[in-house]
Amino acid sequence: MGKANIYLLMLGLLFSVQLSAKDYKVSDFGAKADGITVNTCTIQKAIDYINENGGGRLVFEAGNYVTGSIYLKSNVTLQLNHGATILGSTNPFDYIKDKKIGWMSMIFAVNQENIGITGKGTINGRGFITANNMVNYIHRGIYTDPLKLDRPNETNRPQNVYFRECTNVTITDITLRDPASWNQTYDQCKNLYVDNIYVDSKSYWNNDGIDVVDCDGVVIKNSYFDAADDVLCFKSHSADHICQNVVVDNCVGRSSANGLKFGTVSRGGFRNFKVTNLTIFDTFRSAITFAAVDGGEIENIVVDGVRSINTGNVIFLRIGDRWSKGKKPYMKDITISNVYAEVPFGKPDAGYNYEGPVEDLPRNISPASIVGLPEYKIQNVKLKNIEIVYPGAGNPLYAKRGLTPAELDSIPEMRTAYPEFSQFKELPAWGIYVRHAEGISFENVTFTALKKDYRPSIVIDDVKGASFKGMLFNEPESKGKQQIFQQKSSNVVIQ
Repeated sequence: MGKANIYLLMLGLLFSVQLSAKDYKVSDFGAKADGITVNTCTIQKAIDYINENGGGRLVFEAGNYVTGSIYLKSNVTLQLNHGATILGSTNPFDYIKDKKIGWMSMIFAVNQENIGITGKGTINGRGFITANNMVNYIHRGIYTDPLKLDRPNETNRPQNVYFRECTNVTITDITLRDPASWNQTYDQCKNLYVDNIYVDSKSYWNNDGIDVVDCDGVVIKNSYFDAADDVLCFKSHSADHICQNVVVDNCVGRSSANGLKFGTVSRGGFRNFKVTNLTIFDTFRSAITFAAVDGGEIENIVVDGVRSINTGNVIFLRIGDRWSKGKKPYMKDITISNVYAEVPFGKPDAGYNYEGPVEDLPRNISPASIVGLPEYKIQNVKLKNIEIVYPGAGNPLYAKRGLTPAELDSIPEMRTAYPEFSQFKELPAWGIYVRHAEGISFENVTFTALKKDYRPSIVIDDVKGASFKGMLFNEPESKGKQQIFQQKSSNVVIQ
């Protein structure tokens, strides 16, 4: 990951250059900080002026500045001082649906360089009001939208930030609140630096924490995310691009979906990631989800240091074949180490604004899982220094998946399904289930069940090459129980 460290240095230098640029007060251009006046045109004129005159910072002093869609331009940084808030207009018609991007946003940037949003201020999309105003317009026939599940399509609700094909992007110290759709998207950008931001993104459906799409050279650190949808979400929308050379460090996240996620859209892939010191709590789905379901490639991923508390699932690695269009997916060379996790018996996000759905029942608590396809096996995964505490209490009278060949073979492949840890319903292990994989290594892994479970801790099925070293199983009333069960597997070493 030496390349990522170089990006960190480059982006740090970029930030220092931006801070030394000339400052312009947005109020000098006529912007009103009264929380009422819609300042869209004024702010845009100010950005244009700074861009045309050598660059600099557009400074928002304390107050509430209402705006619709604006476009940030090269060599311009929005500086939000303490007490300054950019408020999204609650009128959906104040937002542009960009023709190139195909989404709405409050702050756009397209094909720009040396741009940023900095300072101790806030961007507040007021998304709940705006989204419901859009619903009203759709019901009245003023705006056309399929309105599935009584929600406007994600693209027809404004994000707070959408940057596309930009170079040298700096996002530091700000607070981002309440978008109407996803929160902040960086799409096919190069050299993205995000540091010390606070995200409260749970006012409406699809409120992600941060979406990084097909970017090259990314640093995200020292940041906090509370999101209705995925927290740290890396995507690959284009089969011709890849999301790569990424460092994530010292971040905290809470979600009614997933914590650290690759996908769901995964056409190109993900390569060269290092994620360290990650805390995930009160999260409905998985702390870690890597999904290659659209022909994408996932390679050379290191996750080191995860604390996952009150999270519905801990690790879910999945290869599928949903929108691959003939492209062969693969997932290989993944190390996940130094993890402590607690999985609850109940719903981990109960009581939050937008909870994850009630799971299909009956099923007992799902294990971690590594699941490929027969022709696309997950390769070379190392799990080291991991402790996961489960509730146990799996009951065969409630839901059962036995260990006979017929029962194990009856687990559906679900190659075209949306990837999530609970998609298979009942699984035959309480700790981890591995299927269609090669070269899986367990070292110093502890699985604890607080109550007795009818299932073994580990089931491996169609695995070529697996090693278990320093395993520890804690399960009440289970002395002498076989905790590692194999089917159709070879070259398995248990030490």
